[in-house]
Amino acid sequence: MSKRFPQSVLFCCDHNAVRSPMAEAMMKQLYGQRAYVQSAGVHNDLEVDGFAIAVSAELGLELERHRSRSFEEMVQWGDDLAQFDLIVSLSPASQRAALELTRFAHIDVEYWPIMDPTGLGESREAKLAAYRQTRDQIRTRMLERFGPPSADRTREKTA
Repeated sequence: MSKRFPQSVLFCCDHNAVRSPMAEAMMKQLYGQRAYVQSAGVHNDLEVDGFAIAVSAELGLELERHRSRSFEEMVQWGDDLAQFDLIVSLSPASQRAALELTRFAHIDVEYWPIMDPTGLGESREAKLAAYRQTRDQIRTRMLERFGPPSADRTREKTA
């Protein structure tokens, strides 16, 4: 963990329906209020995916109330992308959009190539396995980048 821990992080993917909501919820669970965390998509044309909700719940991550939003909506609602120290792109399209949106701002943009599980697997179990693989890829990258979970988060779970 050679890089500093950011004060604010925006996770983004294509639709803010699978990968970025998982990452947002996981970051909040693991690191608590150490950083302000949000997520967005290049598009906002899908609801949060049911398989993403199911595999996230296995780790105690709640996605059912997540409302998908796009970069454009963030700006319309008054969110300033320049407020983020770090944008983590989880798909090639979101990487391109993040770089375009931040070309005049001093914001670190990192690309984590996380598998898109949508459309994979024939059976319910095969689909769940693909979504678990995506969830676990996010968790691995997060722990590598940000280090072990915050001690205060561990105390909260045991209290």
